Amino acid sequence: MRMEQVKAELERWGEVIVTLASGRKFELHIGDTEFDLQNRVIRITGPAAHFVLDGDEIEHVEMHFSHPVE
Repeated sequence: MRMEQVKAELERWGEVIVTLASGRKFELHIGDTEFDLQNRVIRITGPAAHFVLDGDEIEHVEMHFSHPVE
């Protein structure tokens, strides 16, 4: 999936879960995610680390709905 589509879905929903080609999943939020279209990377800030993802390795995007924490 092209990272431009991932960016559009994040802007539409505000929060998404993406799955990379490796199978690893990341939760993206509109406030802590940066899309570098020129270098084809997505930078995210998590609670314990910063991540740089290959923007064109996203295979799946899912909408993340609000839910109670148990």
